[in-house]
Amino acid sequence: MRPTDTAHLGRSARRAPRVFAAAALAAVLTLTATACGPEDDDAMGEPGASTGQTSDGKVTIPDDLKDRLKEHGIDLDKWRGGEWKNWDKDTWLREAKDYVNPIIEDLWDPDRMREADKPPENPVDNDISGDEGVTDPTPVPVEAAALGTPYHDSAPASGKLLFDGPEGSMVCSATVVQDPARPGRSNMVWTAGHCVHAGKKGGWYRNIAFVPSYNDSGMSAARLESASKEEIAPYGVWWGQWAQTSDEWISQGAATGGQGAPYDFAVLQVAPEKGSSGKSLEETVGSALPVDFDAPAVPQIESMTATGYPAAPPYDGQKALRCTDKPGRLTVFEQQPTMYRVGCTMTGGSSGGGWVAKGQDGKPALVSNTSIGPVTAGWLAGPRLGEEARSVYEAVSKKYAGQ
Repeated sequence: MRPTDTAHLGRSARRAPRVFAAAALAAVLTLTATACGPEDDDAMGEPGASTGQTSDGKVTIPDDLKDRLKEHGIDLDKWRGGEWKNWDKDTWLREAKDYVNPIIEDLWDPDRMREADKPPENPVDNDISGDEGVTDPTPVPVEAAALGTPYHDSAPASGKLLFDGPEGSMVCSATVVQDPARPGRSNMVWTAGHCVHAGKKGGWYRNIAFVPSYNDSGMSAARLESASKEEIAPYGVWWGQWAQTSDEWISQGAATGGQGAPYDFAVLQVAPEKGSSGKSLEETVGSALPVDFDAPAVPQIESMTATGYPAAPPYDGQKALRCTDKPGRLTVFEQQPTMYRVGCTMTGGSSGGGWVAKGQDGKPALVSNTSIGPVTAGWLAGPRLGEEARSVYEAVSKKYAGQ
């Protein structure tokens, strides 16, 4: 896919899962873009932390949290004022424990959401070949079809992921998934690893936010120019307070060539930008998909549907599309886990979008996510979710089980 947030293939045979837990720093701190003076520095908070309250109801940051932020050289005033734009390699946090994503209220305004259209760069060759016997013939391209509007009726768990990287504002796709620790009240979102972390030569992306049913009514680009935030993001903007991906992605993921793709998945815990209404993300959108870590082998799967917001030409990232196809198998490197592959013309920006098939109970379940595709488009591939993915998912669920 061209700068496609779809392309990383990875590494090695099955082994005991090692998971990077995303940071003891995972604080959701509300940084108001218009905060005035030093007293406002404390008007931020971390869900689940021991906090106090000011007279106007704002949550104060505990001293221990301030200390942890300082350990990473993060000054909240400077961060709010634009320090997050500093991508110096010496200051770009990359280890799992270093994840931090303070909320900057209204950073993702209508213009910025609309103009974020650059996918992470991850193309592969169209004629990619792999181990004999586990790579099926290249699928016939399936023309991506527009998702019916409102998107909330067609795919209520789907949405767009916004984030910032060294090259500017970037986009992927993502899906609300069920949280086993909070039945019916999930704040968990599934996406690709390369949509939250740059891999072996980079670190965590910043200002990561999920917009469920982005541009729900499918407005044209011209109409979007004058649309309100409520029209573009009718179910709000949800910031990633915790991110977790595989150690294989962090240590091996690359911008091109497919390294790390069989482990290219990530799970987020999110929180609403404007503070809690008492409703979870799942309750807000009315949907969350179960995740199937034991999906049947390719021959037993009749079809899979991939949904996303493709942003690389000929698409502009403003509308949701989907492809449905019978999956084949793709293996790129020796002794590397086999991936699912479907015909699809979606391009970069669709990465991270959920792949849905019948689960073990016959009901729709998330079984993969878009990871890679060729520069020329025509097909997509996604990881087959196994024990490594299950470990990431369960760790993120457990982290917030009591909240």
